[in-house]
Amino acid sequence: MKYKYEPTGVCSDLIEFELEDGLVKNIAFTGGCKGNTKGLARMAEGLPAEQIIERLSGIDCGQRPTSCPDQLSLALKAALQKDV
Repeated sequence: MKYKYEPTGVCSDLIEFELEDGLVKNIAFTGGCKGNTKGLARMAEGLPAEQIIERLSGIDCGQRPTSCPDQLSLALKAALQKDV
């Protein structure tokens, strides 16, 4: 299933991804630091959503209390709650 998430408190404007049997696929960030978001998307590709949430939740970005990785974890949490 495809999901879209509008992150807050970060440079990226949109996170899109798919969940298939608990695995995360086709992650794409709109906006943000291109190298970082592309690297993050590639590293998380194919991993279980729960594992990504565990690894990325709570990561900050400098003085910001959140980050693109943290926002991805929030997006995945929200998507998993919709599927329950």
